Parts: sequence; C-alpha cells; structure tokens
Amino acid sequence: MSGETDASWLRRSAPSLAQMEVMAEEAYARLPEEFRALCGNLVIRVEDFPTDEVQEEMETESPFDLLGLFQGIGLAQGYETVTGVLPNMIFLYRRPILDYWAEHEDTLGDIVTHVLVHEIGHHFGLSDEDMERIEEEAG
Repeated sequence: MSGETDASWLRRSAPSLAQMEVMAEEAYARLPEEFRALCGNLVIRVEDFPTDEVQEEMETESPFDLLGLFQGIGLAQGYETVTGVLPNMIFLYRRPILDYWAEHEDTLGDIVTHVLVHEIGHHFGLSDEDMERIEEEAG
C-alpha cells in the first residue's frame, strides 16, 4: 500500500437516506424483469434502523443485525387478486448496511443489490444459486 491518499475521500460522507434510496431503486431497476415481476408494485424504503417492533419480531440482539426486510405478498401468492392491502415493501436499513460495508471489501452498490435480491428471494423461496445468478445478471 502506497502512502498516497485519494483526496476525494476527504470530502465524502456516508450516503443519506434519500441517496441510498436512489441507489436501491437503481439497483432494483437493473434486476431481471421476471424477478421484479414476483414483487408486483414494490416500494423501497430506506430507514436508519429497523423499528423496535421489527427487531422484536425478528428476534435480533442488536439493531445492526438486520440489513433489510421484505413485507408483503407477491404475484406468486396472488398479489393481483388481493384488494385493500398495502403495497409490497422492502426496507433497507442504512446504518447496518454501512456498518457491514465498513467491515467487508464489497462495494456499497453490491451490498445494496445483494440485500434487495436476498430479501425478495428469501420471501419467494428462491435458492441461493438462483439469487447468485440474479445478482450476476444485475451486473
């Protein structure tokens, strides 16, 4: 490692909630159409941490334990035929994602894409191999 510093890092800060939401929406748009179709009309929300209720329901020990959460039903479970329900939502938790990013070599964009794919994939029972292929297709 050389002693040189990339001076642009001196002016950077962690992405805001709004910036990470744009990053997540762009990552979602790159996913294969057939994968996105599972979700119906999906809303992506970014929050700093999961709510106390979510932490209790998921039985986490720390608010940093959960990177994301899928809430809703999809086309595979009859989403189009259900009326009076909230749209499908994915919550990404900014602070746990940033903490994970700081401890790993993956790019922040790769982590956000990974969390999106895995939250959707686990909800619909996709295999790890299917999710890896989808992440690769998203670039």
